[in-house]
Amino acid sequence: MKLFVPGETINAETRVAVSADTVKKLVALGFQVNIEKGAGVHSRISDNDYKQAGALIGDAKAAKTADVVLKVLRPTPAESKQYKKGALVLAMMDPFGNEPDVKAMASAGISSFAMEFMPRITRAQSMDVLSSQANLAGYQAVVEAAAVFDQALPLMMTAAGTVPAAKCFVMGAGVAGLQAIATARRLGAIVTATDVRPAAKEQVESLGAKFVAVEDDEFRDAETAAGYAKEMSKEYQAKQAELVASHISKQDIVITTALIPGRPAPRLISADMVKSMTSGSVVVDLAVERGGNVEGTKSGTIAKVGGVSIIGYPNLAGRIAASASLLYAKNLLAFLQTMIDPEKGKLSVNWKDELVQATLLTHGGKIVHSAFGGDGKVEAKPKAAPKKAPAKKTPAKTTARSKPVKSTKDAT
Repeated sequence: MKLFVPGETINAETRVAVSADTVKKLVALGFQVNIEKGAGVHSRISDNDYKQAGALIGDAKAAKTADVVLKVLRPTPAESKQYKKGALVLAMMDPFGNEPDVKAMASAGISSFAMEFMPRITRAQSMDVLSSQANLAGYQAVVEAAAVFDQALPLMMTAAGTVPAAKCFVMGAGVAGLQAIATARRLGAIVTATDVRPAAKEQVESLGAKFVAVEDDEFRDAETAAGYAKEMSKEYQAKQAELVASHISKQDIVITTALIPGRPAPRLISADMVKSMTSGSVVVDLAVERGGNVEGTKSGTIAKVGGVSIIGYPNLAGRIAASASLLYAKNLLAFLQTMIDPEKGKLSVNWKDELVQATLLTHGGKIVHSAFGGDGKVEAKPKAAPKKAPAKKTPAKTTARSKPVKSTKDAT
């Protein structure tokens, strides 16, 4: 089995799809691992590290013969053309809004799997790239805020006087939000948080933060079966915005994490809310790649609104690529292992597996995922009809009784 890991080309991506540890395991599974030269340099993994783990270092030409391609982000149309027809490509595809790239993958005849579509079930926890990367993004959001905020975060009582603790408000208590809460608490800040999911209240409070929300009937029914937040009514949003607005004006750091899969990020903080914050305050917008939760956010930079800094860095997990790549590589390995027959050492994809059906984006020259008009079905290859054995010829009898007998009298 041949496996290829290219260097990333989209959005100056710093992460890489394999670590030295996962390369060893891939080789043990029977893969010949080819890695493009310099692919891991931004994640502090040298070509020599990969070689010692058993990989071959080369160029992008290895993609033409690879049975499996592991990536961080979806391939570009030019990359898709280089892949072998029928190759399995595992990556975070970010397909919404990037339909031309998805069509290019389908046209190339590759079987592409969107890792971010992995269902959140017990069996798939080790493959959940959204959780592994959001966890790091939440941590990094607090680190970025602390770097820009020009005061200490914890309460400090000294002989020279007392330094008050910074107040941090986290909007959205999913994986990223909970890690942001935990990190801010470890740094000594006074932390409050909000979320539209009722289950989040207990999680927030278990981390030592105070929960802030309008807790009405709509709030109590604001979570999907898959664990995602539902889009709230305009009436609820207005009530929540009023509560949040008064709360934000008293905060030193605000971190927003609200995202709804496949949709633009909801606007949580208006320009007026930002202006109400004291000079020197910091806002970190984790949803900037989907339009942002904060009015005035600018992707890739720190926007200044009055004396308030709005951090709009995309891909915060990529800013700590060494850690992010280690976790992401394990996510990919765990999923790929489900597609291998360990006894034969060959690829053996079970197209009826719920994990495969949930993540399969393109296959057999078509877009098959239901989110893009596909039926989610993979047509099985028709089995060849068994060959019929030639009929044996029975020699003709020449006796008088070979003719049909009509009656006993005739026979006599």
